[in-house]
Amino acid sequence: MTTADTLSGVIRRRHMVRSFLPTPIDLDAIDDLLDLARRAPSAGNTQATEYLVLGQREDVDAYWDTTLPASKRDSFRWQGLLRAPVLIILTTRPDAYVSRYAESDKERPGLGSSADDWMQPFWWIDAGAVAQNILLLATERDLGACLFGLFDHEESVRSRFAVPDDRRLVCTIALGIPDGADSPGRSVGRERPALNAIRHTGRW
Repeated sequence: MTTADTLSGVIRRRHMVRSFLPTPIDLDAIDDLLDLARRAPSAGNTQATEYLVLGQREDVDAYWDTTLPASKRDSFRWQGLLRAPVLIILTTRPDAYVSRYAESDKERPGLGSSADDWMQPFWWIDAGAVAQNILLLATERDLGACLFGLFDHEESVRSRFAVPDDRRLVCTIALGIPDGADSPGRSVGRERPALNAIRHTGRW
């Protein structure tokens, strides 16, 4: 095993890829990746992160037709992102956490009545852990991956792909084979803070 193949190496290699070959990805391989990715921490072992996998070209195109109208398509900076053969939409179900924390072994915090009672909505935290697993597993498999938000397109994507109303759409992750024509995002020049600037030991 080379250094690049270790977990530390994969973490260091991971970056957002925004330009892909249109080459299809075997969906069985995607299922294997997603099966591993869901083995992330989950509050109360609720495991309410679900996937909507768009792996057929017509479905991927329908996603972009919904979120990036043709009138804006030509001026979109990341044309190579549109070629990604797979889009994975992560969803979560807040009510699953409310129900789980109404059970006898989890009732002490008093979070089993309403999602509004949760000062830290763990459904977002858990989904973020799953998303990070996807990004790292893609890197390990020499695939490119790019995570991006749905922002004001959540409801239109929900409607287009018949996502149930009790699910929240967390993010979309594009997967595919990098085409080598990627250009860095505008944020790449921002320096990572030194560890001693963000580590507070004993007290702040």
